[in-house]
Amino acid sequence: MPELPEVETIRRGLAARLTGARIEGIEQRRAALRFPLPERLAARLVGRRTVGFGRRAKYLLASLDDGWTLLLHLGMSGRLVLDGPPRGPHEHLTFRFAGGTVLRLVDPRRFGAVDLWPSERLGEHPLLRGLGFEPLEPGFDGALLRDLLQGRRVALKSALMDQRLVVGLGNIYANEALFRARLSPRRLALTVGPERAARLARAIREVLEAAIAKGGTTLRDYVQANGELGSFQNDFLVYERQGEPCPACGRAIRRIVLAGRATYFCSRCQR
Repeated sequence: MPELPEVETIRRGLAARLTGARIEGIEQRRAALRFPLPERLAARLVGRRTVGFGRRAKYLLASLDDGWTLLLHLGMSGRLVLDGPPRGPHEHLTFRFAGGTVLRLVDPRRFGAVDLWPSERLGEHPLLRGLGFEPLEPGFDGALLRDLLQGRRVALKSALMDQRLVVGLGNIYANEALFRARLSPRRLALTVGPERAARLARAIREVLEAAIAKGGTTLRDYVQANGELGSFQNDFLVYERQGEPCPACGRAIRRIVLAGRATYFCSRCQR
């Protein structure tokens, strides 16, 4: 599933091309993805202009000139691709904009979501309500992270992936941030003190910013809005590198399963 860097990369691509663009037509080929699509979606969107593109956690938010926001989630296999040829039977929505730009929503496994919601009440949306802190916001630091982790008797990696605490971190970036912070994914979250929390908050920000700079990570389905692949997978330090030498000490990277997810770490460097 696309994580924060992939969604932010797509957001930036859409903002650069479509801010202020008027929707001239929509072709809808399915009534539902993970959930039913909004009723009369095309009629409600045609003629509207996009006034901005935002992101909350792993959700894309296209603000419209009528006070509503189009919410999109890519699920496991979704793509938003600008222009290019039709993408076959899995292209479920096609947005056509004034000037000829086309945006194609492609989702083979149909785990994505599309909804319309009043912009002024966006925080009340069922998919957004209860989400945690944005790790790229200025207020995200070691003190805040330590407060979030206090009293949580769960593995640190599991706590980081809890979207009620910190949003946008999935399996890839949790593994990579923990390695950069030299913290074991198996450590209990409540044992992270001020110094460790400060290291971890910095590592989370650094790995997310580095991934955004590389256009995200492409392992299977993800592409940027312009159709190009992300390249951060070439910079992995531990993820999917089991058996390879740790880039810091040379010991073999280990792979375990933690809370049902593949977890990669160096047992010497990460404590």
